[in-house]
Amino acid sequence: MIGFTEFRKTRVRFSDTGKGRAIVLLHGFPEAMDVWEEFSVKLSRHFRVIAIDLPGCGETPCIGYVHSMELMAECVKAVLDSLGLRRYVMVGHSMGGYVALAFTELFPDHLSGLCLFHSHPYADSPEKKVDREKAVVLVKKDPKHYVNEVITSLFAPDNLSLFKDDVRELKQIARRTTRQGIVNALEGMKERPKRDWLLKYAGYPVLLILGKMDRIVPNELLLQQTSGLKHIQTLMLEKAGHMGFIEEKKLTQDKLIRFARKCFSRSSKK
Repeated sequence: MIGFTEFRKTRVRFSDTGKGRAIVLLHGFPEAMDVWEEFSVKLSRHFRVIAIDLPGCGETPCIGYVHSMELMAECVKAVLDSLGLRRYVMVGHSMGGYVALAFTELFPDHLSGLCLFHSHPYADSPEKKVDREKAVVLVKKDPKHYVNEVITSLFAPDNLSLFKDDVRELKQIARRTTRQGIVNALEGMKERPKRDWLLKYAGYPVLLILGKMDRIVPNELLLQQTSGLKHIQTLMLEKAGHMGFIEEKKLTQDKLIRFARKCFSRSSKK
């Protein structure tokens, strides 16, 4: 089912499939909820699956000129409240993970579990902020070219030909994000704070899904800082870059199903 709810006088698009306890899927940059369509089919056989077009993405319009991670988290909360959901496992891919971490800080009592899917809790470095500013200039000149380059960079090099149809579809989805939507997201990611402390003190299970050939997530630092924390699980995808839900779909689906079951079993005992 495709639905809409209102947040700050803006219509937010979401999908709602399956039954039972809820898993919330938050897409990355510069994507939309459609990227989860095939991946969520198997999940929806076991759970209720909610996917959301974040502000400025897909069919959800922009809200102002900067989409902070906190604003996006509040948007997600508005959708989940409209559906009457109170506890859920949240899965955030890339930028969606930044949003999920902001949600964790703002609304911690609503989470049964958290999965960072090719994402991390660190702020942009000074160098990365400069890269974001350069990207804004490029987007304003030629958003189509920028989107094509970004999507291509998300896959492990050897997977570009193997998943050429998926790469083409992802580019089509990303091109529907407006120039302003891309700029707003870049500005919001540039401003986000460091939230690594949330992982350390989370009162629920956390799953980190990493790609061995991911050129975006600082895997070594993340593994080093979460080592020894018993509530954190890690899945390293040997054949994936930044798009494990496509590059290693079955493995990540199965892992998320087991993880969510553990989260819901744990929360039901409280």
